[in-house]
Amino acid sequence: MSPAIDLSAFIHHDAKTGLNRLDLAVEGIDCAACIGDIERGIGRMKGVTEARLNYTNRRLGVAWQAQDVEPASIVEKLRQLGYRAHPFEASRQEQIEAAEMRFLIRCLAVSGFAAMNIMLFSVSVWSGNVTDITPDTRDMFHWLSALIALPAAAYAGQPFFRNAWRAIRNRSMTMDVPISLGILLALGMSLFETLHSAEHAYFDSAVMLLFFLLLGRVLDQVMRKKTRSVADNLMALKGETAIVLDVSGEARQVPVRAVKIGDLVLVRPGERIAVDGTVAQGHSTVDASLVTGETMQAEIGPGVPVYAGTLNIGGTLQVRVTAAHEGTLLDEVNRLVAQAADARSRYLRLADKAARIYSPIVHLAAFSTCIGWVLIGASLHDAIITAIAVLIITCPCALALAVPATQVVASGALFKAGLLLQAPDGIERAAQCDTVVFDKTGTLTLPEPRIANRASVDPELLEAAARLALSSRHPLAMALAAEAQRRVPFEHVEEVTGEGLRTIVDGVEYRLGSAAFCDAEAMAAEALGTQRDASLIAFRRDGVCAVFLLKQALRPDAVETVARLRAQNYALAILSGDNESAVAQVARALGITEWKSGLKPADKIAALDGLKRNGRRVLMVGDGLNDAPALAAAHASLSPVSAAHVAQASADALFIGEALAPVDAMLGLSRKAVRVMKDNLWIAVVYNLIAVPLAVFGHVTPLIAAAAMSGSSIIVTLSALRASKPMRAALPAHPPATLVPRQEARLAS
Repeated sequence: MSPAIDLSAFIHHDAKTGLNRLDLAVEGIDCAACIGDIERGIGRMKGVTEARLNYTNRRLGVAWQAQDVEPASIVEKLRQLGYRAHPFEASRQEQIEAAEMRFLIRCLAVSGFAAMNIMLFSVSVWSGNVTDITPDTRDMFHWLSALIALPAAAYAGQPFFRNAWRAIRNRSMTMDVPISLGILLALGMSLFETLHSAEHAYFDSAVMLLFFLLLGRVLDQVMRKKTRSVADNLMALKGETAIVLDVSGEARQVPVRAVKIGDLVLVRPGERIAVDGTVAQGHSTVDASLVTGETMQAEIGPGVPVYAGTLNIGGTLQVRVTAAHEGTLLDEVNRLVAQAADARSRYLRLADKAARIYSPIVHLAAFSTCIGWVLIGASLHDAIITAIAVLIITCPCALALAVPATQVVASGALFKAGLLLQAPDGIERAAQCDTVVFDKTGTLTLPEPRIANRASVDPELLEAAARLALSSRHPLAMALAAEAQRRVPFEHVEEVTGEGLRTIVDGVEYRLGSAAFCDAEAMAAEALGTQRDASLIAFRRDGVCAVFLLKQALRPDAVETVARLRAQNYALAILSGDNESAVAQVARALGITEWKSGLKPADKIAALDGLKRNGRRVLMVGDGLNDAPALAAAHASLSPVSAAHVAQASADALFIGEALAPVDAMLGLSRKAVRVMKDNLWIAVVYNLIAVPLAVFGHVTPLIAAAAMSGSSIIVTLSALRASKPMRAALPAHPPATLVPRQEARLAS
């Protein structure tokens, strides 16, 4: 990190605890073992009370007692551990990850090009050794191979060499250590053999090994979720500026950072409220669905609390600030998301679990082989050759490809099922889930409201009202405008603030808006009598009135999808921020008996924690800002592409379209993909059980070892293709009642 950067600008002081906090982006993290190295190293520093590394976005959060630690010493300690660090900024972190990916691809290209050219010389040597090649010609081919292999390996092997050196310095063990040893020993022994005019050199084996390992690393990087800054996503809701009224009533536009508690903020119609506060003056209608999950728009007036991110639809408001830049509901959501994501980033993937066992065994086997052959009288040269064969034949190419190759294939199958995979380990976690928890608003229901009383409305009046609604940005009017057959708005439309729209068409007045504005109070009261959870918009044309009830409808296949999940013995529940009546109605329609309403983000996390304590692994499906912490806290998570940005960033996968079936597909395909991953790991194990004894007893040369290693990698890759086969449907489209047992998640109270 450049010393010119002032860390003090990025330090946050917590007045309650007296701690200073700093978020750092750490470069050079390539495996889960790095988490322990960094957290232990920073945690041992005097004065540091907390060091937590988020493996997904490489974000290190450090807390220390004020005045006890110099921030620069934290960065210096990371440098000593072998990692570069700088203040966490989402845009810069994304650039770094993109640069890392470009470097990996360059390394892959160099190793592939070198391997192909070296193989041309090797084929000539192999065929010549059994025919009439002269020693001088063979030596020339070996030297040409060395001329290509040594610089190519020095460049393409950097991702492994750097990490191996860091691990050795920190006295830890990663898969990069045996990989690097195998490559360096193969190259060193090949150079030694070439200098002594031996028949065999193994430059082709070393470079081909690099190519396969880099291929696995690139596949893994392709599946890695790119870092997203939740704070940046929240700023779109929070607003960067606010209009503050001074004591004289003069309006000043200032950054949100400059707004103080007690200030009076002006909020105009159509704007998002930039602060938390209480309405001091004015009446309006607000849409808080994205923030709280409440579907119905609320009428607010003096004394009513409002939250940052809420959309002001109706009149002008003056809001007395209770929280602005820090301490708002959005900040609380941000904190909960970061906390939950950090906990989930510690999930240990199959490949990491295998590597922890695999690496020590590989070293022990190679070292024991070398010592054993020396003890029984073999020359040091022959013992080292045999040990190199063991290292090469056990080199974890198949292991490195087993998981990422399956992930790539499975992600393609998921895409065909309408799912976009975001987290590389999301497949593994989804396969372990036994409980599905849904949000209601925008998840079980469609995100946009639909007309609920279409059958009782004159189609001609509906068309006229929909065309008039084309001139409004009001959420209800926009939902009505979607029904217009002719997408041409009327001319000379006038907007009456807080009331609605009106225009004159062929001498006849058209009005669209509130029931009072359209003189349709009696009709509105009658219509709402049967559907209290609906929102209403009225229309009047030449004395003839119509009222349209708008409410969120269930996704078209919600009933069938929920039935399929229940038949597969998944426990089901609903956690919603919406009102009790609306949640109860959806729960009854879907046959879900466990549900909770009116929940805040922290309440949803508490409910998930209760399920976790009961041994449940939850797949959370949600779309709103208030769902983001729960999506990050759940064992696995899904979100529709129409969701709030912060919810999308917190989810393992996104599903496309209006159907809910991708939820079932995610679970089914994930289970199958994990089975294939485990099969691939077993292929690698069986291969080693057969090959290692042969290598240890000297029956395998490094050349044969390289061929066997390549063969195992090809077998694993072909095996991964099985993950692309579609799953069979668990139930017919309309399951009979007998296939719907009642098994719901018991939510912690």
